[in-house]
Formats: sequence, C-alpha cells, structure tokens
Amino acid sequence: MNKVNIVCVGKIKEKFYTDAVNEYIKRMSRFAKVSVVELCERETPQKECDSILKALKGYVVALAVEGEKTDSLTLAKKMRTLLDAGKELTFVIGSSCGLDERVKAAADWKLSFSDMTFPHQLMRVILCEQIYRAFMINAGSEYHK
Repeated sequence: MNKVNIVCVGKIKEKFYTDAVNEYIKRMSRFAKVSVVELCERETPQKECDSILKALKGYVVALAVEGEKTDSLTLAKKMRTLLDAGKELTFVIGSSCGLDERVKAAADWKLSFSDMTFPHQLMRVILCEQIYRAFMINAGSEYHK
C-alpha cells in the first residue's frame, strides 16, 4: 500500500482545523496509509531541525515559500510517478518560524503553495486537501474540475 507521511511542527489547537485534517486523512485512507507526525515547536527553526530530519522518510517534499509553484494536475502526476515506483512520500510543514536550511537541503523537492504566508495549522488542511485531490485526479474522479 502507498504510504504518505505529513511531518509538521506544532499541534493544531482549533477543533475545526483538526476536523478538516481528519476528514481528508479518512478520505485518503482508501489510497494510502497516511501518518501525521507532530513535532514540538521550538524557539527557532534551527532548534526544530534535528527532530524534523529524524522524521524524514522516502521522497521528501518540503513546503517552502521559495519552492516550485505547481498546479494540482502536476502534483497528481508527480505523486503517481513516485508512488508507482514504490516511494514513500513525506511532506514537511514547518512552524511559524519556517524551516531550517538543512531541512530544505535534505528535501528532494521544495514546493510552494503561494507567495502568501499561511498559518501552519491552516497549511496542514490545505496540504491534506491537495494530496486527497491528487489521489482523486489519479483515480479519474470528478472531484477535480
């Protein structure tokens, strides 16, 4: 079975964000085993770095504002290629401090969702929705219009 990991710094405090993430994870479960690893938020990205690096597995996608911008169809195609090759995917969301350069350097792909800044809790919801959308695109579903 496909495996997708979401490594994120900090916990979600708002129930509505947690509910949304859990709903997308439930929907993704028919396509992959999805795990969320929540790491402790520290004072700086440098202090968060070691715990993030220890949690990385497989093909690593770091969410970073300076990363590559893409559309949902391209993300779906890239995910299909990697998963079909038997790769485990790990997406990394930093804290409000961002990601340390060593984490970005360890990533296979740096992905940007926008030039805008989003709260990291909301970014987790957005990422889960896009991963689910990619699975639905690859399944030929009408979800993506």
